[in-house]
Amino acid sequence: MIEFQDVTKRFGRKTVLDGVSFRIERGETFIVVGRSGAGKSVSLRHMIHLLEPDAGRVLVGGQDVNAATGEKLDSLLRRFGVLFQSAALIQWLNVEDNVCLPLRQTPAGRGLSDAEIRARANEMLALVGLRDAGAKTPDSISGGMKKRVGLARAIVTRPEIVLYDEPTAGLDPVISRQIDLLIDRLRRTLGITSVVVTHDLYSALHIGSRIAMLHEGRIIECSPPAPFPPSPLPIVQDFLRAQGIHSMDVVDRAFEHIQEDMP
Repeated sequence: MIEFQDVTKRFGRKTVLDGVSFRIERGETFIVVGRSGAGKSVSLRHMIHLLEPDAGRVLVGGQDVNAATGEKLDSLLRRFGVLFQSAALIQWLNVEDNVCLPLRQTPAGRGLSDAEIRARANEMLALVGLRDAGAKTPDSISGGMKKRVGLARAIVTRPEIVLYDEPTAGLDPVISRQIDLLIDRLRRTLGITSVVVTHDLYSALHIGSRIAMLHEGRIIECSPPAPFPPSPLPIVQDFLRAQGIHSMDVVDRAFEHIQEDMP
């Protein structure tokens, strides 16, 4: 569904992506991990045409994102929803209106009445466990709730693919695990293809179908969760040890007794 073919990206003298290749299949949760500055978010931005590669190609559904223009590009981009790291809510709009925004401002809402747009927004809020939060303002809700509102807004246009940029950043461990369970439930319920950039290996190993680790511009490991902790690569082992992970059992225990719905 999404394919990177020998993608290279430089900023000045620094090579951030160095001939990166991978393919993300429909319906999977593909996780990109790595240290700060490894190129994780840069990879996401290439998928939605916010950056163009210096070499190589990014394909979505077999179409070259950077060769597309006009309506063809717009059509490609409409396949995506994005959950930003900060949730990026509009502070002067209430929760319901924040979720309505993509339907009001893009062709996805064309032909829908105001009542239909609001009904769709509230359907998505219910799906992320915020059925009664529509009238609240962003400054009156918790960080975890803001992420859920951002996720409801990301899926209100019913995209095929959702990009998650550090979805658990800044959240406490319990709320982080609840967000992970929600991401996984939405994938199963809506058939969404998920691409998740994260530092959080507990999240990666629990919800990922495959995990790709970027280091110095290259993917040094790409595997399903189970083979990832026993990887012989020192860089991978350093990353695991830093988060206290030595086996999948440790990850599974972190999710014990965690309930998906937040108060």
